[in-house]
Amino acid sequence: MLSTADFKKGVRVEYEGAPWVIVSSNTQSPSARGAATLVKVRLRNILNGQISDKTFKAGEKFQEPDIETRAAQYLYSEAGAEGTQYVFMDQSSYEQFELNEDALGDQAQWLVDSLDVQAVLYNGQVVGIDLPQFVTHELVEVEPGSRGDTATGGVTTIAHTATGAKVAVPLYIKAGDNIRIDTTTGTFKDRVK
Repeated sequence: MLSTADFKKGVRVEYEGAPWVIVSSNTQSPSARGAATLVKVRLRNILNGQISDKTFKAGEKFQEPDIETRAAQYLYSEAGAEGTQYVFMDQSSYEQFELNEDALGDQAQWLVDSLDVQAVLYNGQVVGIDLPQFVTHELVEVEPGSRGDTATGGVTTIAHTATGAKVAVPLYIKAGDNIRIDTTTGTFKDRVK
């Protein structure tokens, strides 16, 4: 059983008879005495990719969906009539399965060849993936940065990966460098040598 206190990005809940994954959550404290604390949540339906914004009272309880995970590996993507299809291989049975852009959402930008992931199954059918926390990407372009603004201590510039993802990186990072990215936040972790 999950409560609103457990809500954070990536947590799965059963809501209105369907499995949902939390995209973002925000807790609002009451401004008046006796008012309830509210938790505003953006949810994505695991089965059809539908996004929904909901507000719950703090402490509400939710069931965990009947989800199973299996080791899988990302192979390649191909453009089709219904958008880009991403092909994965189940590590235990060696069977291939496909997921479209709607099923992956913003996870697609972190996929690199031969990336080990966890396939998410709901009622025996693959409905999504779980990425590892960190992925390594080679940078194809780094926008020029300005060294003058050092008052904040965190001077960064925007870097572009081969998959099209944009990441804020320190000024010492150059095109061609391999960096590790935190997939939960989309932020730069460190440079990989």
